Amino acid sequence: MRMDVRFYRTEEGEEPAYEFIMGLQPKLRAKVYGTLELLSEVGSELRAPFSKSLSEGIFELRCQFGSDTVRVLYFFHKDRIVVLTNGFVKKTQKVPGDEIARAKRYRADYLRRVQ
Repeated sequence: MRMDVRFYRTEEGEEPAYEFIMGLQPKLRAKVYGTLELLSEVGSELRAPFSKSLSEGIFELRCQFGSDTVRVLYFFHKDRIVVLTNGFVKKTQKVPGDEIARAKRYRADYLRRVQ
């Protein structure tokens, strides 16, 4: 069952995860898109090293290319929708709490507007 991968869009029309991904170097961007393809194919069955559950329904898509470690946060909506919220270059072992909080805010906004 293929998943529909979407980018969260703010009311102002910004797409934080898309903008983050497009700002990456081409090879790293290609790696992220390859992992997104895998996510769309297997959905919630995607596990480490590609995906990890973080907190309260927020997940991280994990991509590594050379010494660069990139994370794109996402959540599931309904049966077949994955919504990408935001991304960052990981510099420490722990995912920054403000990034998780941002993903939760974006999810709340998304759910408020799609209902």
